Amino acid sequence: MKSRETLIRLRRFEVDEKRQKVTDLETMISDFQQMAQDLDRQIQVEQERAGVSDINHFAYPTFAKAAVQRRDNLAASVDELQAKLDAAREELAGAYEELKKVELIEERDMERARAGRRKTEQAELDDLGGLAHMGAFGQTR
Repeated sequence: MKSRETLIRLRRFEVDEKRQKVTDLETMISDFQQMAQDLDRQIQVEQERAGVSDINHFAYPTFAKAAVQRRDNLAASVDELQAKLDAAREELAGAYEELKKVELIEERDMERARAGRRKTEQAELDDLGGLAHMGAFGQTR
C-alpha cells in the first residue's frame, strides 16, 4: 500500500508538472500573439505616417520593415509553440490517464479491504448474537 501511495503522489506530481508546462506554453503563445498585434498597429501607424504601404517601395520606412520581420518571426515562433503545446496537451492527457488508473486500483483495493472488514465485523456480530441467543435460551429453561 505504501508504494502505491508513493506512486499516486508521483503521478499527481507528473500531472501537475505537465499541466504547468501547458499553462506556460499557452501564456507564451498569448504573449507572442499580443506582441505581434502591437507590431501590426505600429506598422500600420508607420505606413500611414510615411504614406507608403508597399514594403518593396524605396521609401518604405525602415522601422516598419524591421517590425514586419519581428512580427513574422513571432508568428513563426507561435506556430512552433503551438506544435509544442499540442504535444504537451497529449502528454498531460497521458499522465492524467496513468494517474486515474493507479487511483482506480487503489480505490478498488480499499473497497476490497472495507468489504473484508465488514464481513469480519458481521461474522463477529453473528457470533455475539448466537452467544447471546444461547445464553438467553439457556436462562429460560
